[in-house]
Amino acid sequence: MFYVYIIKSSSINYLYLGCTGNLIKRLDQHNCNKVNSTKNKGPFEIRYYEAFFSKEDAFNREQKLKKNYRGLQELRKRVKNSLS
Repeated sequence: MFYVYIIKSSSINYLYLGCTGNLIKRLDQHNCNKVNSTKNKGPFEIRYYEAFFSKEDAFNREQKLKKNYRGLQELRKRVKNSLS
């Protein structure tokens, strides 16, 4: 399985959207400051994810959400209670 995920920092108001084949391992990498884009912004917890059988589908979904502000805003509205 491949995952598109949103994690939230419990120390600052910061959300990160990413894609991975191993969700638990990737969360650990974020929390151990091994990911440059989230370094020193944690600790993080998973707030939302989507699962895909295809790596390509997961990557395309991640890119679509990152490039399409409106799509990301719609997702945030749909899961607003989970992200707050």
